[in-house]
Amino acid sequence: MQCLQFAAAATLVLVASVCSAAAPVKTLRYILPAAEASFDPALGRDYYTGHITEAIFETLYTYDYLARPVQLAPQTAAALPEVSADGKTYLIRLKKGTYFTPDPAFGGKPRELTVADYVYSWKRLFDPRLASPNAWLLEGKVVGLDALAAQAQKSGRFDYDAPVAGLEILDPYTLRIHLTHTDFNLGMILAYEPLSAVAREVVQKYGDSKGEVAGHPVGTGVYKLGEWIRGSRIVLEENTGHRPQVWDFQPSAEGDERIVQQMKGKKIPQIGRIEISVQVEDQSRWLSFISGGADVFWLEGALAPKALADGKLKPELAQRGVQLSRIVDPELSYYYWNMQDPVVGGFSKEKVALRRAIAMAHDVDEEIKLVLNGEAQRLHFPIPSGVAGHDPNYQPLLRYDPVLANQLLDRYGYKKGADGWRTQPDGKPLVITYTSRNEANGVLMAELWRKTYNRLGIRMDNQRMIFSDIQKAEMLCKVQSRTYQWLADYPDGDNFMQLFYGGNIGQNNNGCYQDAQYDAWFEASHRMPPGPQRDALYRKMARQLEVQAAVMPAFSRYRNMLAQPTVLGYKKHPILHQEWKYIDIKD
Repeated sequence: MQCLQFAAAATLVLVASVCSAAAPVKTLRYILPAAEASFDPALGRDYYTGHITEAIFETLYTYDYLARPVQLAPQTAAALPEVSADGKTYLIRLKKGTYFTPDPAFGGKPRELTVADYVYSWKRLFDPRLASPNAWLLEGKVVGLDALAAQAQKSGRFDYDAPVAGLEILDPYTLRIHLTHTDFNLGMILAYEPLSAVAREVVQKYGDSKGEVAGHPVGTGVYKLGEWIRGSRIVLEENTGHRPQVWDFQPSAEGDERIVQQMKGKKIPQIGRIEISVQVEDQSRWLSFISGGADVFWLEGALAPKALADGKLKPELAQRGVQLSRIVDPELSYYYWNMQDPVVGGFSKEKVALRRAIAMAHDVDEEIKLVLNGEAQRLHFPIPSGVAGHDPNYQPLLRYDPVLANQLLDRYGYKKGADGWRTQPDGKPLVITYTSRNEANGVLMAELWRKTYNRLGIRMDNQRMIFSDIQKAEMLCKVQSRTYQWLADYPDGDNFMQLFYGGNIGQNNNGCYQDAQYDAWFEASHRMPPGPQRDALYRKMARQLEVQAAVMPAFSRYRNMLAQPTVLGYKKHPILHQEWKYIDIKD
């Protein structure tokens, strides 16, 4: 607040004070289609909660807002890492003057960020008590880190004070990382929010019995948690003590010049308050946006016909000034069957035949048309377009052919009874459970899958669950079959092929697939830079998945983001969860 003070010249006695009104805080309203989970970055696993943790916490690196293809950029780091010629040593220098949001955990004193906070935070991923689903990000990579985790498994206690040879702290602002093998992708991994900096004092003060800080996030980011009603409402407020930043990005694509004109030179952030509501039902979300109750809106496939025609805004919305930012997500949507399940899992000929038959009986194009309203591109390879390692020329072996699928089941002993339903080769009933989310879109997907199973004479049960409960069941290998979406954490094929690595069961390997040959190829790919040699290995891995029918790649969805006319500078980023700190709202 600015005040004009008037005093009598002779007596210096204040006689009046006229204060101008404080400028209103700019507020952006946003909708999440699923409830948040843990606000602890080490436990974060879903895209929705990632919106929040990405705003509150900071990684060493991030991505340039406008650059396409995406480009890594420093965040709390002073510059991009200095990488040795063999890709095994990274030297990282930290910006000085970055502070955690004030909190009682710091005893009333300013708490500056140092590289030791990153080392501590990365160690947390390996603490057996915490059981982070994100240990795979650094597993087998940092010299000495896995050995420390193994020691903790034996003793039952993780020693956070034990030095790790691969995490060499040279001074409070300089870290040298020693890797066990060549990895030119580490910079991108360090830009993923589970590797954000968390303060040890916060964990010690607010952590539960396993060390999780689920509901009291304290980071160094542009925003801090203001209000929170679990599963309903989240309010973020500007962290006014954040280090100064100025909007300064260069255009790289059509439309960027307008964004630069709107935003260049402005302080980051311009928006001081983010009000987030959780609305599960499609229609409720749409009504909120169209009535002006949301400023930026994620238009998922089920809602696309309300706003789009042939991939473009309908005239009535365009005339209102509604903005559309449309991209193909760097995403793999795929179907999996639990490889540990006694009915659909395993590598025997009849089990492989069962999964192949199901894959051949499912009409992916029909799913894209009916469930997603055409808002997806067919994908045959497990690495999507726009990501290093994608093969646009890959030709699948399994194609839609219900007749051949039924013949395959006949051949391997899945006989039909008098009632028209098949049994297992041992004569037991054959029933397969498909798990889906419990909102309208999940119900529609389940009905389409029921149609697939009916083509084969297989009974299907539909288990409907809330998203967070599905995630928990998947980590325990308790989901028999499901459609799963994986959006790139970083734009490299490694991020997708790790979904099927045996060592990631209980983390991201939801189909609980483990094959010695695949695992060996995956581990070998880690030692290769992006290029033809690694691409050839990825093709072998993709074919192995297909031959064994462990998973079936399906599609990549379009991401349609709508913004009200009052929103300035908005452009959907392929990797960042949200763009709140880079945009503005007209006064």
